[in-house]
Amino acid sequence: MSENIVNVDQDSFQKTVLDSQKPVLVDFWAPWCGPCRAVAPVVEELAKDYKGKIEFTKLNVDEAPFVASKFGVMSIPTIIVFKDGKPLQQAIGYQPKDQLKKLLDGALAK
Repeated sequence: MSENIVNVDQDSFQKTVLDSQKPVLVDFWAPWCGPCRAVAPVVEELAKDYKGKIEFTKLNVDEAPFVASKFGVMSIPTIIVFKDGKPLQQAIGYQPKDQLKKLLDGALAK
């Protein structure tokens, strides 16, 4: 995994995601999920492209099911962009880079 992406869990989610001064992309995933593994390189590319503007994190839903359910994550991969401690944009399932860029650009514009 890229050094531009931080793993979060139930204990670090509040500080890393909700309390962040920047928008934060959270990739809700699991190691056994094929589409999650497929979207991972796209998220890594975006983490490089948006370095310094948006924080990138991954949350393993098997290790933090409470956080996943709190934000209504029913299937993975689910990508949620948070801003000011609130979910702003969401994408479910594998998404191409262009689609995810639209979410991120929308978060930066608001």
